[in-house]
Amino acid sequence: MTPPFIPVLHGAFLDRLDEIDTARTAEAVADALSRLGYQSDIVSLADDPRALRTFEARRPHAVFNLVESVLGDPVLVALVPRALDRLGLPYTGCAARPTRRCVSKIASKRALVRACLPTPAWFESGSVAPGAGLVIVKSDAEHASFGIDAGSVVPHQRAMEEIAAREDRFGGWFFAESYIEGREFNLSLLEGPTGPEVLPAAEIEFLDFPRERPKIVDFDAKWREESHAYRHTPRRFNFPPCDKPLLAKLTHLARRAWRVFELTGYARVDFRVDAGGTPWILEVNTNPCLAPDAGFFAAAERAGMDYDAMIANIVTTATRRRLGKAA
Repeated sequence: MTPPFIPVLHGAFLDRLDEIDTARTAEAVADALSRLGYQSDIVSLADDPRALRTFEARRPHAVFNLVESVLGDPVLVALVPRALDRLGLPYTGCAARPTRRCVSKIASKRALVRACLPTPAWFESGSVAPGAGLVIVKSDAEHASFGIDAGSVVPHQRAMEEIAAREDRFGGWFFAESYIEGREFNLSLLEGPTGPEVLPAAEIEFLDFPRERPKIVDFDAKWREESHAYRHTPRRFNFPPCDKPLLAKLTHLARRAWRVFELTGYARVDFRVDAGGTPWILEVNTNPCLAPDAGFFAAAERAGMDYDAMIANIVTTATRRRLGKAA
C-alpha cells in the first residue's frame, strides 16, 4: 500500500540567510514526515511557480505549507492557501484570510486596535510623526527581521528620513513604531482538538549589549551566527514566581489575538513588556519558523513534544479541519 503523500511547499530563493533557513526547515519537516510514515517531497515555488498545478493530479493527503513569499514578494503569500482551498486540499497553518490580514504589520496593528488589544503606536511615510522619544523603523511585510538592524531605532524626529532610507535600501514599504524599552517575549500557539494550546512562554534575553546598542532581535540576532547579537540573545523558559501574573496576562492576550485573527494550525505572538509591566503586541506571525533549532520547537519541546510529535500534531490538525468542513 502506497503511503499517504504530503509534499512540503516553500518559496525560498536562497539569496538570504533566512530564506536558506526556510529551505533547511523544509528538509527537516520532510524527514519528520518520512519517519511518521508519509511519502514526502520538497516542492519549491521559487523553482517552479506553477508547481501547485501538479497537486491537482496527485491529490496529496495534505500540503505542508511553509511558503513565506511568492516570487520573492511576501505580500502575495495568501495566494497559496487560497489556491489550495480552490483545489480542495487540506494544508497546514493558517487559512488565506488570516494570512492576508497578518502579512501586513500595519493592517494587523489596525485590527489589534479595533479589538482593544495593546500594540505600540505607529505612523507611516507621509503622515505626521507624533510624540517624542525613540521609534523603531520596520518593513510592513517582510519577515525574519529583514531590514532591521541597530540603526533602525532612531529619535522620532528622524523617523521619516529613516523610513525613506530603508525603503530605498531594501525596497517595499516601511513604517515607524514607538520603541518599547523593556523585555521581549514570544508565545507560540499550537491548535488542538479543543482549540489553541499556548506553549510555554519564551523570553529573549539581551546579555552584555553595549549601552549604545538597542536591545532588539534584529537580522543579526536571528541569522548571523558570528555576530555579538546572535551569541548574546538566548531564550529562556524559567521564570521567578513574581513573573507568574505577567505570564498569565501574556497567555490571555495571545489567546485573544488567535481569536481576533481567526488563526488556525500554529502561530506565534511577539510581545515587548515595558518598565511598568505593560505588555504590547508587536506582531502576529501566522507562519513561524519550524526549524529544529527555532523558538517554536523549543517551546513545543518544553511542553513535552519531540520534533516528530509536533509535526504530526500540525498535520493531524490540518486534515481534521478539512474533514470537519466536508462533514
